[in-house]
Amino acid sequence: MPLEILLVLVVGGIGGITILLHLTGRSRQFALTPDLARAQWSRHFPDDVIADVTVAHDQRSALIRTTTGSGLLWSFGADTVARHLQDYDWIEHPDGFEVQFHDFGTPSTRIHLDDIERAHWRHLMEPA
Repeated sequence: MPLEILLVLVVGGIGGITILLHLTGRSRQFALTPDLARAQWSRHFPDDVIADVTVAHDQRSALIRTTTGSGLLWSFGADTVARHLQDYDWIEHPDGFEVQFHDFGTPSTRIHLDDIERAHWRHLMEPA
């Protein structure tokens, strides 16, 4: 098969799959509620006992407090990412916080918070 035809088939196939996923709603960002945040955290860390869930107003991130410590859950496309808040730095950002994990697999994420949320989350994220 000529390279030009193969290239058209590959690009067309990837484009077609992208359009199909978008039209079926699979490209929407995951919106969190307290119950969904609990369920998603339990999916990532089934052994954790959740004590409290604080969801950001934009519904894209949640601060999870468990009996073993705090964790952060955030939307990543149509799925979620969850990390325990261990060995990290948080930096003030005009939109909220930037959390930098000292982990190769999850280098950083930006949490969008308004001014009221920022003070509350800062208090909850401070080490005990």
